[in-house]
Amino acid sequence: MPNQPAIPLHGESLVGDAAFRDAAALYTRVFRYEPTEYSLNPNLLSALAKNGGSAVGVHDGDRLVGFAYGFAGRDHSGHEFHYSQAAVVDPDYQGRGVGRLLKTCQRKVALGWNQHRMRWTFDPLLARNAHFNFAALQAEGTGYAVDYYDRPGTDRIVVDWALDRERDPFADIRGLPSPAFGADDVGRLFEAVENGRRIARIPLPSSVNDVDASTGALRARIRGSMQSVFDAGLVLVNCTRIDDDTAVYLAGEDMR
Repeated sequence: MPNQPAIPLHGESLVGDAAFRDAAALYTRVFRYEPTEYSLNPNLLSALAKNGGSAVGVHDGDRLVGFAYGFAGRDHSGHEFHYSQAAVVDPDYQGRGVGRLLKTCQRKVALGWNQHRMRWTFDPLLARNAHFNFAALQAEGTGYAVDYYDRPGTDRIVVDWALDRERDPFADIRGLPSPAFGADDVGRLFEAVENGRRIARIPLPSSVNDVDASTGALRARIRGSMQSVFDAGLVLVNCTRIDDDTAVYLAGEDMR
């Protein structure tokens, strides 16, 4: 019998109790939570999906390999958006485009609710996540939240993604090359003017596996540098790996 062609991964909104339970189980397993710690209630996912939120998944055949959920949000300035609370990918499917499929599905759901922006947060030490957010999705880092989850070590970068703009306002600087940085430069702020814009760079370890007992000191340096970036009115537009040990955040002046 001839080999059957592989069925491509496909993303869609999740529907039904069984799908929500599968999503909650994947969430707990990937994040390695204990069953009663930070667990996700399937009833919550069902309610979100019916009331301005999202619960989307990526399947390989019948197997759920990625999941994301979010809800309608509004900030203190009255700006409305779709807030993406979490996205998880089965470790066996890392690097296969599952994350992009999840965000594509969430974007479709958000636009269906007439939500034209999406926000989420991520750990500033996760260079790979930063690269995906800024280089792949062409979103921007617009703020820095200290102890976002009200406990130490949970600082987060706030990401804002315009869902229906036709051109990237940072296209001229997202791809700017980075100079070389040494180990002593990690976490520090470097400023310049390039392409007529104020530019800032912050080196960081290319992988959290490279971070040792000095993580606390590193987080403090990155916190100070990031706060200076946002206080100066700059936004994060890229994070690129420049060698085996180092990645670099790139921030630029918002001239819109």
